[in-house]
Amino acid sequence: MFSTHESNREAFLEATREAREERAAERRRDEAAVAIQAAIRGWLVRCSVEKKTREHFDEVFGTEPPPADQTNTLPIATEAFKEAARFVLHITCKVLESLQADVSSDNRLISLYLHLLLAFTATNTWRIIRAPNLEPLRPALNKLTENIMGDLVCRGLYTTLNCVLVRGLCRGKAALRGPAITTIVTLSMRPLIATNYSDKLLSLTTIHILSVPALVHHLVHLAPEALKMIQNSNLFERAVEFMQSEQNLRIVFNTLEGPYALCLLANLVHMGYEERDGALKELAFPQFNFVVTKLLEKCREYVTTKQSSLTQWHPVLGWFSRPLDQHLNDALSTVKTQLQLLWSGPVIRVMFSTLTELVKDQEPLISDTNDISGLSLTSTTSSLSSITSASLLKKAFECKLSSSSKNSPLGSGGMPKSGTYRKLGSNEISTVAMVCSMYHTATTTLSQLRMDILTGLCYKSDIVIQLWMILLSLGPTCGLKSFLDLLSVSTKASAPEFHMLMLFCDSTTHLVTILDDMEMYEKQKPFSVADYAAMAYFLNNFIYKLIHNGLVDVRNVKNSPLFSSLHTLFMLLYTRNSRRRYVPNTHWLIKEVRVSSFMADFGRGKKSTQVLLQEMPHIIPHEERVLLLRMQVANEKEVLGLTEAACAAPQSTLITVRRSRLVEDGYRQLASLSPQALKGLIRVRFINEQGLDEAGIDQDGVFKEFLEETLKRVFDPSLNLFRLTSEERLYPSPTSSMTENHLQLFEFTGKMLGKAVYEGIVIDCPFASFFMSQILGEQQSALYSSIDELPSLDPELYKSLTYIKHYEGDVSDLDLTFSYDEDYLGQIITHELRPGGKAVSVTNDNKIVYIHLMAHFKMHTQIKEQTKAFIRGFRSIVNPEWFGLFSVPEFQRLISGDNVAVDLKDLRRHTQYYGGFHDKHRVVCWLWDILEQDFKEEERALFLKFVTSCSKPPLLGFTHLEPPFSIRCVEVGDDEDTGDTIGSVIRGFFAIRKRDPVNRLPTSSTCFNLLKLPNYQRKSTLREKLRYAITSNTGFELS
Repeated sequence: MFSTHESNREAFLEATREAREERAAERRRDEAAVAIQAAIRGWLVRCSVEKKTREHFDEVFGTEPPPADQTNTLPIATEAFKEAARFVLHITCKVLESLQADVSSDNRLISLYLHLLLAFTATNTWRIIRAPNLEPLRPALNKLTENIMGDLVCRGLYTTLNCVLVRGLCRGKAALRGPAITTIVTLSMRPLIATNYSDKLLSLTTIHILSVPALVHHLVHLAPEALKMIQNSNLFERAVEFMQSEQNLRIVFNTLEGPYALCLLANLVHMGYEERDGALKELAFPQFNFVVTKLLEKCREYVTTKQSSLTQWHPVLGWFSRPLDQHLNDALSTVKTQLQLLWSGPVIRVMFSTLTELVKDQEPLISDTNDISGLSLTSTTSSLSSITSASLLKKAFECKLSSSSKNSPLGSGGMPKSGTYRKLGSNEISTVAMVCSMYHTATTTLSQLRMDILTGLCYKSDIVIQLWMILLSLGPTCGLKSFLDLLSVSTKASAPEFHMLMLFCDSTTHLVTILDDMEMYEKQKPFSVADYAAMAYFLNNFIYKLIHNGLVDVRNVKNSPLFSSLHTLFMLLYTRNSRRRYVPNTHWLIKEVRVSSFMADFGRGKKSTQVLLQEMPHIIPHEERVLLLRMQVANEKEVLGLTEAACAAPQSTLITVRRSRLVEDGYRQLASLSPQALKGLIRVRFINEQGLDEAGIDQDGVFKEFLEETLKRVFDPSLNLFRLTSEERLYPSPTSSMTENHLQLFEFTGKMLGKAVYEGIVIDCPFASFFMSQILGEQQSALYSSIDELPSLDPELYKSLTYIKHYEGDVSDLDLTFSYDEDYLGQIITHELRPGGKAVSVTNDNKIVYIHLMAHFKMHTQIKEQTKAFIRGFRSIVNPEWFGLFSVPEFQRLISGDNVAVDLKDLRRHTQYYGGFHDKHRVVCWLWDILEQDFKEEERALFLKFVTSCSKPPLLGFTHLEPPFSIRCVEVGDDEDTGDTIGSVIRGFFAIRKRDPVNRLPTSSTCFNLLKLPNYQRKSTLREKLRYAITSNTGFELS
């Protein structure tokens, strides 16, 4: 039973398979029949057409050769010839469109058919008219070829030529040979010349020939005869003049797809470069400038700011809203090379010839800006690096900037020979502005070539310094008022004058970012430090006016291109000054800003004031910003319920720590607390060596001392969490991983330092500026340069890398590779600066990359995880938005106090007294007299550190020292001290001795900023004991 069922199933499957194969065979037969029928029908049609054409030809010409005296019948035959030629050439064009140039057989056919077209469109190769008796036929035959040529144009000749060029040239290696390219160019030029360069033919040539990707590049290298033909026919001039018309330009661009419009621009630029000594000089402005600008603007219409499902990535334009075909992708590298000619040295010199002439007019006076009021730049530079007094520096700088008749900060060096300043709207300034507008449009449209464009402007010409001279010639403040007046009319900053200003700012930003300190401060090329000071003054006031006067949308100020360009350059100059000062601190203030009114507006929520404080907080004094920070902290505490009233409740945190295990106990109890708990009140109970609670006035609530001592131990290099630079500044140790849980300790340390900043507790811990920059997040800026920060870590390495940068010989002789050898516990470990770096030699071409990679490795890569953990802890306590109020040096001052001399008068004015002491007490008077007259500045700093644990005074003076500095009269040792009593206060007040304290030393309670001073009987004893105490670097244990 089962076998029968199985056999039936197999039979059914076999029948199904045979039916399926039969259907497939039937389909193949049908397809073959269709193909055969199509081939036969095509052959029959061709035979029919050939027969009719031959019959028509024989009807006119006959079957016998005509005798010599019957040539009058030839003109009648031209009609038949024209019809036959039209048919043959039309078929030829269609065949050409189907051939592939990269196929050898097709390539030969392309050359054959192109020569066929060439022969039928001109009579210069026709043997028939070389006979003397047929010479009268030349005009008629020329007219015949013109008609044929016109018919070919109507039937799509230019489309065919475009197809052949694109397929043959748009690939890694061109498939078309030079003769074929020359033939195509000849065919495209013949109708153009025949119609005397009519607009219609110019349009076709522009759209189908000049838009072929990298065409001119291939003409230069493969068909120079064709390029010469184009130059002799003045096609470049005629094409540029044709596109002067907005209507013609619109037709061209609407016909072309966006990517091919870019190719048209590239070919025009390349043609201009080839004509740089001829036609380009005549057409540079306004014709060529106008056409290039308009083409760039049209290309920008398809550029988007972000990726989406409707965009394609374009290696020149960025995200592009039009698809790219394969041919274009293959040619884009060459197109990019063509575009780069626009900012090559020769083209820049031609385009900015007007600017060069203007600068020559004022050059003798421009040089005077380097020596204003008899103060040379050399002396200024040396004084800036040597003068420590801010007042002297300010005085010298103001003297330097006060030479103009109106005491302008910019001087009068920009005044032309005519003796009057130039006007912003004058013809010569407008010419320069229009050319700048073209290059600015290029930087915004060709977004992926932006850095390349700026490099060309900065290093292949003197355009940047010349633009600065032009700005100086606009008036005492670089024409600030004129720019503001123009902006009130052109509210979107679309006028060419603003493009000129933005191009200058973008180029100068690019230039200054690359300059090292030697180039900027010693060599002072291309700008002097006085120039940087003048730029900063102009930009600072311009940006302030933009925001304050509402000339930009304050709700979205960063979307303004003008603001972004100005602000980026200004902040770069401000940052360079923060690292190495070239102007006094007051230079960054805005004179018209009244701090009280400004802060009142900020408190009321005025938007412009908020934006000013966010984008340029330096316009108000540093002290005011510190007060603002303290106000923001207080507001946050109130919002979080961490005010004194809230913290008096049991929610405050109490920890118990042993002095011998300070870091371990603190980490164990505080690391797991939430950020909000750490921001609240933390009470500390110390356990002494006997395991008992410490008694005395410091028995409770001594968090300040705990914080100071904990950070002091963590920052101790012997713990290997932090290291010291040669300048005794702290940074994370690259070998900290040897310490157990080192990343958790870094995060805990960040939290403790954040707590100190949050509470306004000054901690004596100077950090290396490169590490402080990372804490503030400055390394995320596009303008951040690792090499500029390297001196703060390793000055010797910086000198070595600078030597390599300026090395005039072959750097490969130094035998360097992209790797770094580190001695780790006696073992040499090689770190590669880039993948495979050990095998990559450093050469003159890549030495700049090597320098930056080495600096980045030393300051970032080596300590990346440690820095990340520290910053994570720090920012969990301190709001990162508050960082923007301060520069790196200012934030260091916020942490460690002011780097100024101790103001004894201010300290005395804010001192509190206990135990019978008062300001007129004999011992107190001796103390102030000793500090002022007998102690050196270093000893005063040691005294301050002895009492407050920090050698630097508070940022805002001793009125903000918390708790206030106080002095207490003591009669007994610290272990017997139970505080003030009525008897001790009376004896202290009347200077009654209980016993002679000659053998006792002054002590301190740094958690309360308290100096405990015995009631000495002689001034000399006080001086001796105090000096010993402060230089012993101890506190509680002294007695």
